[in-house]
This record gives sequence, C-alpha cells and structure tokens, in this order.
Amino acid sequence: MKKIILYIATSLDGRIAEPDGGLEWLTGFPNPEKTDYGYKDLLASVDTVIMGGRTYRELLNMDVIWPYPEQMTYVVSRHDWGATENIRFITENIIETISALRDEQGNDIWLVGGGELISMLLAAALIDEMRVAYIPIILGKGVPLFLEQPKESKWELIRSIPYNSGVLMVEYQKKM
Repeated sequence: MKKIILYIATSLDGRIAEPDGGLEWLTGFPNPEKTDYGYKDLLASVDTVIMGGRTYRELLNMDVIWPYPEQMTYVVSRHDWGATENIRFITENIIETISALRDEQGNDIWLVGGGELISMLLAAALIDEMRVAYIPIILGKGVPLFLEQPKESKWELIRSIPYNSGVLMVEYQKKM
C-alpha cells in the first residue's frame, strides 16, 4: 500500500494561502541559499500527486511549466477541465477514489493541498505522514492548514530540521 504524504508550507499562524488563494507570501519568501527543504527527495519518492482545484488553478496562474511531468496528478474539483496525458480530475466519490489510489502498487502519493482536501482526507484517516515547512511569517488571514476537524488524530514526531532561512521543517507520522 502507498503512503499519502502531506508536504506543505504554512505560515507561523497556520495559513497555507492568502484569503484569495494566492501564494505570493510564499513565492516571495527569501531563499538565498536555494534550499529545497526536502522537495527533490519527496518528488523522487512519489508517482502520484493529489491536489485540490484551487491549488491547481494557482499553479496554472503561475505561468510555469507543469512541475510534475513524471507523476500522475489527480485534481479534486467540482469541475473536470479535461484529462491530459498525466492529469485526471476527481469530481465525485473522492474518498473511494483516493483510497483505491492508495491501495495500488507503486511509489507513495504526495498530497499538495489545499485546506479543504487536507481536512477531508484527515477525517477519512487517509494521510499517513505530514511534512510541514513552517515559514517565519504571520499572515493574519488566509486559508487555514487545518479546517475544523470532525475527529481527533494523533501524530508522532519523526524529525524536525531548522534551516538558516528561519524555516522549520517538521515531519510527523500517524500514530497507529
């Protein structure tokens, strides 16, 4: 069985995006040493990417080359914008579809975001690990990392890595 790994950046006050879904606070964060915070290792360990519709639209708005050409990407959305070679849309039976993806053979799955999808998968106990990069910024408003949860879940610290930039990467695995 594949693991679903949430790898995400959040502000100190637990925001993953600005109120309009924008990521300028993150893309504008100084990184003079070009640290990747474990991104390349994570990307090499997954064959599947799952993200919400707002996250997908924000990526498209960044006007960059598609960042996951080697992975099959599933976008959870109310709309199906049409499948491409490695992008599919999940518009119904979300938990069942993602559970089936998790049961397939292969490498792990990266859960990119956003907040609603993270909460949905937490409630269904489908997230196995979390790698959260705390960025030393307080946004005050925006999309929360964790929306109100219908049930409690417990996590065990795997490791934490402080970086010279002030970023703190914290890795957790779900307690069994």
